Amino acid sequence: MRLHEWGTRHPAAGDLIEWFGAGFDGGTMGIIRTCKSCGQKNRTGAGHLADKGRCGACKADLGPVDEPIAVTTAEFDEIVQGAKVPVLVDFWAAWCGPCRAAAPEVARTAKDMAGRGVVLKVDTEKEQGLAARYRVQGIPNFMVFAGGKAVRQQAGLVGHEVMEGWMREAAG
Repeated sequence: MRLHEWGTRHPAAGDLIEWFGAGFDGGTMGIIRTCKSCGQKNRTGAGHLADKGRCGACKADLGPVDEPIAVTTAEFDEIVQGAKVPVLVDFWAAWCGPCRAAAPEVARTAKDMAGRGVVLKVDTEKEQGLAARYRVQGIPNFMVFAGGKAVRQQAGLVGHEVMEGWMREAAG
């Protein structure tokens, strides 16, 4: 899943999400999610990605976001600061074999923790400043944020059970 500019779709996301701009939910970022039942586009603010929602047209359940969201630095800042649930961040790079091996575990964590946490992916090649901010030296590198603050950081490949444990611990 990828937050994107208004009116564009990320190829991997299909019709499920689009980026929208300033003015919604008091923030500057969020996603447009397409209802699977009727096709209506629905806005979800960056601070409500783990919340259940209802389609504005047909009232079908939209459910919380249940897949990793690839983010830029600005999107990362908005989501981490606005999230009401723990946020797991996977710092990765396309050339990194262990990062590719971690991807299914990260995706499973997002699915298993939907509604109780949000999972972000940061490409360290594209977001070098963000990686430097958190002193990411080795990848994959995982961080957990709660209340906008980093509460855990660990480099190296781990399974989804470990990541989910970190998120449950951060939730208190």
